[in-house]
Amino acid sequence: MNTGAPGTLMPSAAQARVLGIQSKLYAWAVADPGRRFDDLFNLVTDPAFLLMAWRRVRDNTGARSAGVDGFTASGIENTTGGLTAFLAQLRSDLKTGQFAPLPVRERMIPKPSGKLRRLGIPTVRDRVVQAALKLVLEPIFETGFSSSSYGFRPGRRAQDAVEDILHHARQGYVWVFETDIAACFDEISHPVLMDRVRERIADKRVLGLVKSFLKSGIMTRDGDVRDTMSGTPQGGILSPLLANIALGMIDEHFDAKWAACGTGGGAPEYRRRMHRRAGGATYRLIRYADDLVVMVNGTAEHAHALRDEVSQVAARIGLRLAEDKTHTVHIDDGFDFLGFHIQRHTQWGSDRRRVYTYPSRKAVTTVRGKVKALTGRQTLNLDPATVFALLGQALRGWTTYYRHAASATTFSELEHYQWHRVWKWLRRKHHRRHWKWITCTYAHPHNRWGFRAAGRDLFNPAKVPIQRYRYRGNAIPTPWSTRPGQPTTQR
Repeated sequence: MNTGAPGTLMPSAAQARVLGIQSKLYAWAVADPGRRFDDLFNLVTDPAFLLMAWRRVRDNTGARSAGVDGFTASGIENTTGGLTAFLAQLRSDLKTGQFAPLPVRERMIPKPSGKLRRLGIPTVRDRVVQAALKLVLEPIFETGFSSSSYGFRPGRRAQDAVEDILHHARQGYVWVFETDIAACFDEISHPVLMDRVRERIADKRVLGLVKSFLKSGIMTRDGDVRDTMSGTPQGGILSPLLANIALGMIDEHFDAKWAACGTGGGAPEYRRRMHRRAGGATYRLIRYADDLVVMVNGTAEHAHALRDEVSQVAARIGLRLAEDKTHTVHIDDGFDFLGFHIQRHTQWGSDRRRVYTYPSRKAVTTVRGKVKALTGRQTLNLDPATVFALLGQALRGWTTYYRHAASATTFSELEHYQWHRVWKWLRRKHHRRHWKWITCTYAHPHNRWGFRAAGRDLFNPAKVPIQRYRYRGNAIPTPWSTRPGQPTTQR
């Protein structure tokens, strides 16, 4: 593909150019599902793609983190020649074959469970090339991804996965097999992953770049370099896309089971109903990255049998299930997924049974912990307006995520908890003042249960409106769809 790109571009022109080429790649991939794309390396080295990749890296919160070379995004912009020289040299190294990724810097991040998660921090230079690769590869592979996959895909949200579960639970899929892939990003088989990439990509230079990132190695905190024989380092921009390509084998397995039950005479749903009447079961997979559930319209035995079946499919990718997170439950007993608790029970005030979603206990405990930390002794040196702002940042994002669930009671309880924590914090901060002075100083003039400091109101979770999330099914558009509402895949 001849790019013919100018040497320098304005960001708006670069963005338009990249989007136009991505739309063409997406359209070609949709029109010919078996096509293997060649001559893509010129796009990776195109100035417009490199500039947009740089902007993606620079605007990311991880831009302040340096790789093994010690450079950050802002540091590169302040060097001699700045961004122009950096991108020109990077493009030259790519085209001449001199580019080679450096090992990622290892960093261990604590998980809520108390365990540690390994995070790999690539150099800024490597991040830009990974971002350029993703800009080129994502529109091609997006067309082949299953509609049951939601994590790390453009236009898809965790709420879409939850609504998919609710939709099928209402259709009779009441048994749930839930599991998690153990150490997914660390154990994906490189040969299997590369074989799946080769199914759509024929450009050897692009394949070489992808493989070089997989084999770049990890520099430990002791300064030793450890070879990476498997996995895609978590923290790299390209890693989520590569993980979805590999985990697509699980999606395809259950898509095939779904399609097989619908073949034969009559409408597919009629055939599936006849299949269930004959003693069989039908399955629907919902996957968000390495978290997945399989909804079963059948018996408990059908759901229990999925443990070995999913384990065997995962083993083909070099992966294994997390035993402590693998369970089979009935929808009436409820289960947690993506921070939501999903359960069917009788609707209040009637005898109808409905499927509801709530913030999980773990999620509520976590957000309460944040409120407690921000209103503890360690923040007494801060002024109240700053503490109110920090509380607003923490709670606004949390309530926005859960506002589509049955969260009114939870939000109200959180508002009461926050009020008591802030009142206790103000009494402690102004321990020499009478409580009436604190009330006159910080009470909101129009809300007796609200606080205000320096013109900043304390965020009230109870006032966040609850809105029903619309189930979008197969009609989730991508940024490259030729018409609004065109789905990424049809199943």
